[in-house]
Amino acid sequence: MRLALAEAELAGQGGDVPVGAVVLSPDGTTVIAAGHNEREAGGDPTAHAEVLALRRAAARLGEWRLTGCTLVVTLEPCTMCAGALVQSRVDRVVYGARDEKAGAAGSLWDVVRDRRLNHRPEVVHGVLAEECSAQLTDFFRHR
Repeated sequence: MRLALAEAELAGQGGDVPVGAVVLSPDGTTVIAAGHNEREAGGDPTAHAEVLALRRAAARLGEWRLTGCTLVVTLEPCTMCAGALVQSRVDRVVYGARDEKAGAAGSLWDVVRDRRLNHRPEVVHGVLAEECSAQLTDFFRHR
C-alpha cells in the first residue's frame, strides 16, 4: 500500500485526484506494474489508477488474464474499475479508503463480488485507510 500511496502522490502533483495502484505478482513479492490517476494529464476519462495499472501489467505479462495477481489501490474502486478488475481475473483487490459516493467494492455497490458474474476476486479493505483518506482530504482541501 505504501507503493500505491507514492503513486497517488504523483497523481496529486500532476493535478489529478491522488489515487495510486500497483499490481503484485501471484507470490505477492514483485510489483508487475503501477499506475496513478492521469485523467487531467491525458484528458482521458478512463485513465484511473486501477485501469492504467491493469493495462501495464497485462502488457508486461503479455496476457490479459492476471490470474493470481493482486491489485492494491489507495481508494475503493469505482464501477468502471471494478468491472475491469473482474474482467482481468485478478485474484484479490486490496484497498485503503472507502468511497461512500462511488465505491463498487463493498460500500455503495459490490460489483467485484456480484454472484451473477463469472469471476469474483477476494476483497481486503481498510489497509492504511487513514493515510489513504488523509491524502485525498489534503488534496481537496488545498484545491
